[in-house]
Amino acid sequence: MSQVSIRKVVKSYDGDVQAVKGIDLEIEDHEFVVLVGPSGCGKSTTLRMVAGLEEITDGEIWIGGDIVNDVPPRDRDIAMVFQNYALYPHMSVFDNMAFGLKLRKVPKPEIKQRVDEAARILDIGELLDRKPKALSGGQRQRVAMGRAIVRHPKVFLFDEPLSNLDAKLRVQMRTEIKKVHQTVNTTTVYVTHDQVEAMTLADRVVVMNQGVIEQVGPPQELYHNPGTRFVAGFIGSPAMNFLPCRVQNGAGGLTVRVGDSMVLPVPPARKERYASFKDREMILGLRPEHLYEYHDDSKPGVARVEAPADVVEPMGMETMVHFFVNGIPVCARVDPATHAVPGETLPLSADLNHMHLIEPETGRVV
Repeated sequence: MSQVSIRKVVKSYDGDVQAVKGIDLEIEDHEFVVLVGPSGCGKSTTLRMVAGLEEITDGEIWIGGDIVNDVPPRDRDIAMVFQNYALYPHMSVFDNMAFGLKLRKVPKPEIKQRVDEAARILDIGELLDRKPKALSGGQRQRVAMGRAIVRHPKVFLFDEPLSNLDAKLRVQMRTEIKKVHQTVNTTTVYVTHDQVEAMTLADRVVVMNQGVIEQVGPPQELYHNPGTRFVAGFIGSPAMNFLPCRVQNGAGGLTVRVGDSMVLPVPPARKERYASFKDREMILGLRPEHLYEYHDDSKPGVARVEAPADVVEPMGMETMVHFFVNGIPVCARVDPATHAVPGETLPLSADLNHMHLIEPETGRVV
């Protein structure tokens, strides 16, 4: 068993600066959990407390059914992969991967068997005799992962392992890490500031903000059903659009009014849910993919809006159009064959069936 339990864990510095504010998290055996959030949110501190590299101010951490608050890192049966690889430059790839096993006095035949197996999984068998200086960044990261795999630990910990790689290699290594987890199937806790990494890798994503956990769930659940404005804005690229609005009754029923000129119908399926917010100032959230070039569509909850395009960004498979509504920047994701031209009015369809209504005071998605 290799569950990880984080129970009411607090981390304070200098007595009054709380980096982590009493978080609770249960990570199941074999699960791949990603901690994601902006710089300073407490995600790396949480990982380092699980590893034993940071002392806990309050609370408990359990690994595999045992409390480990006072257990030193070497005895926690975890393996950590760092951002900077942390390879020994004077050792070969084989010796880097085998070093921890030699310290534990594992028999030489078993060391060779474990290293060869990890090298096979990571496709670095032909690199075992090389030194780190003869490897690319991606190869070094594979070696660092291999060093963790040979340990057969209860838990893998990844601390922003792809941050030093270029964009193309990061995509490739994301796939490699996912394949390794499917093969080795060890409980994994992964920290990143990149929400794309979180969405593509995780069984569950933990979104952190200012030392607290905002929301935990599968990637698609967080994307389609965010619980707070912070989660709605952090998950998804480009980010969700947010517009101040007022919920009110219109000729056809409940509507949201954005400024003086834009009145959007609330879809029938959401009218009962939003009825109690009538006559209240709220925030309308709508993702760019739910603003697209207008075509005659009688689907309930889809409204036509018009705005002069400010910036048009062709991206190959799609085009982003940026414009302003009441001085607030808004992004629409349109067909790559669009004829949108900066300065010209572009008719768009707003699919309110995917809208989010947010309380301004609390940031809660209602």
